[in-house]
Amino acid sequence: MRRISTFFAALLLLAATVPGVSHAAAALSGRTHLFYYPWYGGSSTGYRHWQQGGHTPPDDVGANFYPVLGPYDSGDFTGAVEQHMRWIEQSGAGVIVYSWWGQGSYEDGLAAGVLEAAARHGIRVAWHLEPYSGRTAASTVSDIGYIQSRYGSSPAYYREGGRGAFYVFESLRITDWTPLDQVRSSAIVLAQTTDTSKVAHFGGMYTYDAIAGATAPGWREAGAYCEANGLVWAPSVGPGYVDDRAVPGNTTPTLGRDNGATYDREWQNAISSSADWVSVTSFNEWHEGSIIEPARSSPPSGAYETFAGAYGTSGAASETAYLDRTRYWAAQLGGPPPASVNLAQGRPVTASGSQGGYPAGNAVDGNASSYWESTNNAFPQTFTVDLGAAASRLVLKLPPSWGARTQTIAVNGGSPAGYVFDPANGNTVTIPVSGTDHSVRLTFSGNTGWPAGQLSEVEAYAS
Repeated sequence: MRRISTFFAALLLLAATVPGVSHAAAALSGRTHLFYYPWYGGSSTGYRHWQQGGHTPPDDVGANFYPVLGPYDSGDFTGAVEQHMRWIEQSGAGVIVYSWWGQGSYEDGLAAGVLEAAARHGIRVAWHLEPYSGRTAASTVSDIGYIQSRYGSSPAYYREGGRGAFYVFESLRITDWTPLDQVRSSAIVLAQTTDTSKVAHFGGMYTYDAIAGATAPGWREAGAYCEANGLVWAPSVGPGYVDDRAVPGNTTPTLGRDNGATYDREWQNAISSSADWVSVTSFNEWHEGSIIEPARSSPPSGAYETFAGAYGTSGAASETAYLDRTRYWAAQLGGPPPASVNLAQGRPVTASGSQGGYPAGNAVDGNASSYWESTNNAFPQTFTVDLGAAASRLVLKLPPSWGARTQTIAVNGGSPAGYVFDPANGNTVTIPVSGTDHSVRLTFSGNTGWPAGQLSEVEAYAS
């Protein structure tokens, strides 16, 4: 349904003017939707969901990866949920798809708090209607009306062309969806299938299955059908799948992450199938190991996997690797990455040389106290970071406590210039760049403070 794209610019402009919505929203991708799970509980709930598979939190949880936040509570709106929204904003995705299990459910009780947190970050909320006991086509219509009435006034409530968005998980459980005609004017309702004979009365199609995304069976045909019939095509991509700890003894296939290659392949499959939206499985379905939410690089035990190796990262930098890669793909799909997001943080870096103990990765780790130092007394020296997206502004930093110095630096092969790092200005230098390059190469040929190139942080921004 390509006409969705014609609404896109207008919707982004509207988002920037709605009270309560962050202006950063104008740079988030409204076509990138992250499946979001609010079903977790902390110690007061007996670690709801975290104990799945017979595990005993907090150190032992029902997942093959361990969250950076530990076994958090989905009702911790100022803590875990607020951090989630910061991470989602970092990912460049503009929409979360909220897992909802019926009127009065645990997840329904947390929805208002999540909407408030999302609104603070310019993130909008669509809905994943789950197969609760007794769900029917008629009850689904009732649920859509309930959600619209209860949450539709929130500035975070997602609308496309004036209509909310509702993904129906396991829609094939019900054979007759005729009641959906009642909400056609106010809701885009998506069926979970690529079978075009099973989408009567729906407004679109999605897949959810992260394993299938690796081979994309029927995706091109589904995309073409949606295009021809005015429907939304929202194929689902994921970084991998593994549920061995959550479902011991299961026979579900495992899909390895392959250091990020799996995620890239699925995104390529989605974009090449002419997706209107791309839905990501998932932000935080920890039981199935499909998360892009940061996983701890040093988990409590060797029973857990980590994101180490993803896109060339290691240690703390690997924890956000899939957020950063989502930002790249969201930009490819449509809409620039958020202006407030540092495109360089955690990205792959190389240097012509490093002094022992001060590697190049220190300059993209988000810590202004650590730093990269090139080989001493060996100018020129180079430092290169792969941003994965275009930037128009660089910010170079040295530790704030250091004395003033001038470094002679050429940017992306340009003419060398002297840049003054002054503690009175936070030892920070801002440099405009072309806005088209997806990598930055800095060539150091002088430093009045030390015989080497030095950087504590390289930051890059879209604007």
